[in-house]
Amino acid sequence: MAKAKSIKKENPAEHYSYSVAWSDDDKAFIARVVEFPSLAAHGNTQEKALREIRTIVEYVLEDLALGQEPIPEPIGRRPYSGKLNLRMSKDLHRRLALESSAQGVSLNNWINKKLARS
Repeated sequence: MAKAKSIKKENPAEHYSYSVAWSDDDKAFIARVVEFPSLAAHGNTQEKALREIRTIVEYVLEDLALGQEPIPEPIGRRPYSGKLNLRMSKDLHRRLALESSAQGVSLNNWINKKLARS
């Protein structure tokens, strides 16, 4: 007889973008979630801080759903066109155009290379 596969219930909190950093002021690791900038949690290890913020996000998502409020879409699931309109000073535009010309590439290609290095 074949074993039944266990189906893990998807946890929507897993799809958000988290970061954990040490805080000298708090003497603890502080975890944050990009899509909910007002939320933070702390722990004495990175793992505990991350576990704590994910638990908070689970509660917030439940609360938003119950209140029929909009739920932020995780960054990883947002569509991006790859196009960006950027304003800059005339002097910077001129300097970048000169650099790209000296490198023998388009201005768009040159800016992409510079951004990828940063």
